[in-house]
Amino acid sequence: MSSTAKPRDAVALLKQDHDEVKAMFKQYEELGDRAFASKQKLAEKICLELTKHAIAEEEIFYPAVREDVDDADDLVDEATVEHASAKDLIAQIHAMDPHDDLYDAKVKVLGEYIDHHVKEEEEEMFPMAKKAGIDLVALGEQIQARKDEIDEIPPAMIPPLSMEGSRPSL
Repeated sequence: MSSTAKPRDAVALLKQDHDEVKAMFKQYEELGDRAFASKQKLAEKICLELTKHAIAEEEIFYPAVREDVDDADDLVDEATVEHASAKDLIAQIHAMDPHDDLYDAKVKVLGEYIDHHVKEEEEEMFPMAKKAGIDLVALGEQIQARKDEIDEIPPAMIPPLSMEGSRPSL
């Protein structure tokens, strides 16, 4: 979504990201066994979109939830750990060639991690954020602005996310 479009709330933006990445994983599964170039291109796109999404969640959404939602610390901690697992797989996928034996398996497992993570966010964290009265439109504007900033950076220049969820300043 471009920043000139009508602002949407944070939950809608993050859910849209979830839906788009789910569709990319489905598309990956439908590629033929020997579609190595297509698989690599799509896997790189998936990893980039997940990285941008994780940055927005970790820098903007999770701190707001932690601050404004009662009893959300454990949920945010779990989501951060889930991000760490995904980041590890993303780093492994980046270091691999699509001809490697475990390439498809790692992309598939990443998709399974993301499915689990998305389910918890959409069924638990997002409803809690809505119920807590967080200004989700303002948060959505911040998230979109951050994602727009990241879009201006060439993908190769986006530093990898650390396992702890912190990252060098972009």
